Amino acid sequence: MSDREAEFREFVAARMEPLRGLAYLTCGDWQAAEDAVASAMAKLYVKWNRVDNHDAYARTAVVRAAIDETRRPWWRRERAASVIPERSAPDETQAVHDRLQTRAALRQLPARQRAVLVLRFLEGLSVEQTAAALGCPQGTVKVYTARGLATLRQIMEAPYATF
Repeated sequence: MSDREAEFREFVAARMEPLRGLAYLTCGDWQAAEDAVASAMAKLYVKWNRVDNHDAYARTAVVRAAIDETRRPWWRRERAASVIPERSAPDETQAVHDRLQTRAALRQLPARQRAVLVLRFLEGLSVEQTAAALGCPQGTVKVYTARGLATLRQIMEAPYATF
């Protein structure tokens, strides 16, 4: 195995779970998230030696691929389950309930707004970094952030919100 392959494998092992989470929160479907991460990693592998910031490239590629997954034509899209399956044993704590509500509320946002919120608040990126990851102006990131948060507040505060 070459040094390039060893570096790439090490990178994938360290970043796979966070990238899957990022993709899932962006597109709202575990299968689509897996596809998005696989696609992004394949692109990164080809460009590994030419990319300066592997983490930023991977994050951008994953978000774009996850958004593309939500834009597939209706006849190619699989039907998402109405209940999000958990990967581990169910936890009955309030934190899990809150997390599930947040995920469900995020799925109701347009893909770009959802991507901005996930990058800004879950990945911890700045406005500038988010704009670079999505290939849009900083002003757009700010507008999507404000609109997305306002919509999330409305969804989460609805008296009989069903998720």
